[in-house]
Amino acid sequence: MKAVRAHQIGGPEVLRYEDVADPKPGPGEALLQIKAIGVNFTDVASRRGSNPPDSFPWTPGREAAGVVTAIGDGVSEVAVGDHVAYAMHTGSYAEKAVVPSRLLVEMPEGMDYSTGAATMLQGMTAHFLVFGITRLSAGDRVLVHAGAGGMGLWLIQLLKRVGAYVFTTVSTDAKAQLAKEAGADTVINYVNQDFEEEVKRATGGDGLRIIFDAVGQTTFSKGLNCLGRRGYMALYGAASGPVSPLDSGALRGSLFLTRPSLGDYTATREELLQRANEVLGWVHSGEINLHIDVSLPLSKAEEAHRRMEGRQSTGKILLMP
Repeated sequence: MKAVRAHQIGGPEVLRYEDVADPKPGPGEALLQIKAIGVNFTDVASRRGSNPPDSFPWTPGREAAGVVTAIGDGVSEVAVGDHVAYAMHTGSYAEKAVVPSRLLVEMPEGMDYSTGAATMLQGMTAHFLVFGITRLSAGDRVLVHAGAGGMGLWLIQLLKRVGAYVFTTVSTDAKAQLAKEAGADTVINYVNQDFEEEVKRATGGDGLRIIFDAVGQTTFSKGLNCLGRRGYMALYGAASGPVSPLDSGALRGSLFLTRPSLGDYTATREELLQRANEVLGWVHSGEINLHIDVSLPLSKAEEAHRRMEGRQSTGKILLMP
């Protein structure tokens, strides 16, 4: 089969489209014929060495959709022929993949593979960020960084479901329009506006209930200054680099800081299914609009990474075997 692999840490050019042996499922595993693959910033971070692979050669990818073609011993969650999607297992940049069966979720009848692959990781992440960290109420003021990215568009839509007032940051007018269409109430172009000043002015100095920050280094400290009393900083990524070591005195105002990850909020099969089925259902019914920016052939994984790193994309990037 064909797969994309890296043999070392480096830029997008280290991604090679090459022949590899077909995998076989072991106990508790299923073999998938991959039909669509989600590209996420965690793939980029691993390739660059921020959270490096355990060994090489390494096949990127933490999300895909496909059809089950074989199962190993002890598998009860899926059967051969099921159309499924999954997240949180490395190795999806391939024509076939062996995946722990406990991670596989059957897609709603009639859902296409592209939609399934584009929903799982970002959809479940947005779900636990909005519904799992603290109870948000109508009127709560929140900030979403990178509002026109795949995660940003998910967060804005879910936050509007609970009635929050959403601030978001973007870098271009086109991205601002996408964020507004998703439901953002105040869009801040950080190229020519200081988001800290804008938020403080708009909230009369009262600050925000929660900030969802996947940018990290360039936004974190200013974000803490935007939080109101007992506010939450949810630092779930570091696209601009890791934040500096934090003095606990910076959490004045009884602030909460969390570094959440999806695995901790889908720790059981039941919790995984609850989050996955809700987000898949919302997309399938049209309650959540999924924005797929571009679908590229699997052989163009290098281009997909260049688009993501260059902030040339809005919404979701997919690879198609």
